[in-house]
Amino acid sequence: MKLDNEVAHAARALASWTSGVSTEIIHLAGSVAELMDRNLAGRPKVNSSALKGLEELSKEFLAKNSFAVGAGTFFAAQSVEAEGHFFEWWSRGKSGSVEKLDADLTPGSNRYYDYEKLPFFSTAASTGEQTLWGPYIDYLGFEEYIITLTAPFKVHGTFAGVAGCDILVKDLEPLIMPELRAIPGNAALVNASNRVILGNSGMYLVGERIKSGSAVDQHRIDLDVPHLGLSLIYSA
Repeated sequence: MKLDNEVAHAARALASWTSGVSTEIIHLAGSVAELMDRNLAGRPKVNSSALKGLEELSKEFLAKNSFAVGAGTFFAAQSVEAEGHFFEWWSRGKSGSVEKLDADLTPGSNRYYDYEKLPFFSTAASTGEQTLWGPYIDYLGFEEYIITLTAPFKVHGTFAGVAGCDILVKDLEPLIMPELRAIPGNAALVNASNRVILGNSGMYLVGERIKSGSAVDQHRIDLDVPHLGLSLIYSA
């Protein structure tokens, strides 16, 4: 099928923007790995003293990348002393101030934040590749639709955790909606689970799962961004 110029242009533009974000995430994960290697100085497990400098990395990422509302690092329990849990995540508040996210890391508690079982962590851990989770409602901080992108990092050659960022879906609108609206008809950016990240009309609602073959005239283009599983769907 021959693509309309508007659709082809939108697919390229969406892939280009997302690839840029992916590059920033991979760079952050690499910086975290380098910092851990220096801080550990040969010690096999991460402890609280090894976290020194992670705050600065997160804040530098947020300062450089205005599209992100949060950034930081989650550690695998196997990489932490006494099989504990550590994470350093910093978020940009409504006032513009950057504050550390806190969560209950006590196993068995009512509000236990078992981040290792969440897709942004578990998928990156199992595949060894960058991943995207969302859109989902972030009840820990913003209570709005959000997407999380992470990349795994290693310490001493072994998987040690993930580093990445959060992006509010509403903050995506001014960045990618012009490309979607340039497409005649209904169109949307869709994740690997066939859920809508953002659409150009009420036909595609954020978080909605798109069923295969749900529309006779619906077409799909896979975006050229490795591992994230993103695609552009549109009506001819």
